[in-house]
Amino acid sequence: MISDVGGVNLTAAPLPVRRPTMLDHPRTPARAAAAPDQPAPGKSRRRWTRRLRITGIVALSALGLALASTTVNLTLESAERASIAPYGERVKVSGGSLNVYQTGTVGPPIVLLSGLGTAAPALDFAPLIRALGDRKTIVVEGFGYGYSDMTAPARTVENITAEIHEALARIGVAEPYVLAGHSISGFYTLYYANAYPEEVSAVIGIDPTMPSGKADQRAAGESKGSKGGIPWSRIPSVTGLVRLADSIAPSLAEPAGDAYTASERERLRLMSSWNFANPALTDEGLEMGNNAWKLQGLSYPDGIPVLDFLAQESIDTIPGWVGDHERQLENVRQHKIVLLKGDHYLHWTQSAVMAEEITDFLKATS
Repeated sequence: MISDVGGVNLTAAPLPVRRPTMLDHPRTPARAAAAPDQPAPGKSRRRWTRRLRITGIVALSALGLALASTTVNLTLESAERASIAPYGERVKVSGGSLNVYQTGTVGPPIVLLSGLGTAAPALDFAPLIRALGDRKTIVVEGFGYGYSDMTAPARTVENITAEIHEALARIGVAEPYVLAGHSISGFYTLYYANAYPEEVSAVIGIDPTMPSGKADQRAAGESKGSKGGIPWSRIPSVTGLVRLADSIAPSLAEPAGDAYTASERERLRLMSSWNFANPALTDEGLEMGNNAWKLQGLSYPDGIPVLDFLAQESIDTIPGWVGDHERQLENVRQHKIVLLKGDHYLHWTQSAVMAEEITDFLKATS
């Protein structure tokens, strides 16, 4: 403001500017950061309850389906067993009963022993038995195979060979006889020929398993047998899963080639479901490494002739397959190795050739 006072021009000094203080603008509490939305406790509990209810419904539905499938499967199996007469005869041995099938009359007898997991050995060897004509042939079905008991003492090589020996003695097989073993039974023919050399006139191997190839699978301890306990390995069979798989893909249970009748194929398919992963068979598989380790360095007696058939499939897929068999037989005075086209189950497709070779070999070495 400007005013005249006593002729003096006075200019009013500007008022000082006052800075605002906290008193003018009192501090307000800082707004907390917005928290994410949280469900109310009751809503969370309802969500978990709903999930548990759904899980329970699914579990009960699965259980119901499994029970229904099991009931149907066991009913079908019971009807099948009742409608099909068993082949062979049950022979009492230490630990249970083995099924033994015999045919033919011309000696010396040939005792056929199957590979691991063969559901029905007497049916599996049918093409070879037919090709051998009137030759006396005997199929000993070990524990877990065919119509033999499905539980057994420990599946050690000692027990298995002793059981075979006992069964042959009980049915009065003429000695000496020829032992013919497929696959894992190569273990048992090797041990048997050393345990009872005076009873064995010759050995035939059908793509026999070599101990040297399985010794690294040795388990920490030996089995105590398969009697007692819950057979968990049988669940796929009992519930019908094996039956379903075999119906969808018959080749899983039926042999290759055209050497089997329709009836044999159907029966093999059924028995693969009946006998699948039974306790004795499962125990034998677990004992494979231990049995192989026991056989390390063991050779056939040099005076027992040995004829080995080796499958091209095994030669192509297993390193040293031919060489290992040659070394096993190098001390045997009369031996022969025959290489054949085909897979591990040579008798499915090569029975005619095998029967001719067997007949010639036994004549030449008798």
